[in-house]
Amino acid sequence: MLKRMVIAQYERGLYIKDRSIQRILTPGVYWVVDPRVTVTRVDTRQAEFSNTLLDSLLSEKPELVETVFRVVDLAEYEVGLVRERGNLVRVLPSASRYVFWKHYPELEIEVMDTREDYRVSPEVAAIVTRRNIEGAMASLIYPAEIKSQTVGLLWIDGELVDTLGSGVHVFWLCNRSVKVEHVEMRLQSLDVSGQEILTRDRVSLRINLSATYRVVDAVKARLSLSDFQDYLYRKLQFVLREAVGTRTLDALLADKSSLNTDVFGALGSHLADYGMQVDTVGVKDIILPGEMKDILNQVVATEKAAQANVIRRREETAATRSLLNTAKLMDEHPTLMRLKELEALEKVTEKVERLTVYGGLDGLLQDTVKLQL
Repeated sequence: MLKRMVIAQYERGLYIKDRSIQRILTPGVYWVVDPRVTVTRVDTRQAEFSNTLLDSLLSEKPELVETVFRVVDLAEYEVGLVRERGNLVRVLPSASRYVFWKHYPELEIEVMDTREDYRVSPEVAAIVTRRNIEGAMASLIYPAEIKSQTVGLLWIDGELVDTLGSGVHVFWLCNRSVKVEHVEMRLQSLDVSGQEILTRDRVSLRINLSATYRVVDAVKARLSLSDFQDYLYRKLQFVLREAVGTRTLDALLADKSSLNTDVFGALGSHLADYGMQVDTVGVKDIILPGEMKDILNQVVATEKAAQANVIRRREETAATRSLLNTAKLMDEHPTLMRLKELEALEKVTEKVERLTVYGGLDGLLQDTVKLQL
């Protein structure tokens, strides 16, 4: 039976006989006589070619494939960047094969070997981080955003290979493990709270300590310590216990600044070996147990009472001495004695509503107030 087939300009015809692609038909009109032959039209406006018979075509007709198709075979460490009109539209994953129409004029495919450079170029990184091309980028790339005042430690297959500054960094995964650790380089605070410590005179105290520190060498800190913040916390505990254990309670309460100085001095040179630096150390609270607090309150109350008694006796002595000096002056100077009598008379008359005087002014002076010497 004669069958007419029309292949449009944007199509190609797969001439299939006995379940095998024999030819690729270009645009035109064709007549098919053999009933064992079928012609499948393929829209070439899609750059990639895909068909169930593709594997057999690649193995049986290599010359035909070379003429019509462009085959991209990617190894385990290779990726393909597909551009149309200069714009990146697709990223081909490693260990895969793709077939594209060779006549497609606007298609460019760049094959990259990521063994030489596992970093994604800034041009590609700017694109793939803004849009998820075909939704498959999560398995192809590893993006890492490093903030200001932070250092990124890049680990490739478990090995520390580089440090990253602030910005966006993107890496090809491609059969490798990629990890970026963020290390804060700004000043940070660390509190050591509720430490139960015995002083030299066997008094139990609860002490709260605060410290500020910074990481000055991220590589040294990470390679030397698995968790440098936990190490610093425990080191502060040990140094604080040692410093408090050599002091009595009275010495601690009298001079907390010396305790801060000793703790700071013990940490300074030691932490430099681990890429860290302590800026300040300060004891926030010294909390006494209940019974010790009551005893100290009693001591303070007794001391204050004794001080009050001393002051009161000092004032009484001064008053008695003043009276004695006044008496001596009055004994030596009769006029002064008389003045004191008049002062007493003035005070008495201020409180009397009515006063009857006999004998005039002399009676008032002589009989109203009398001093018995």
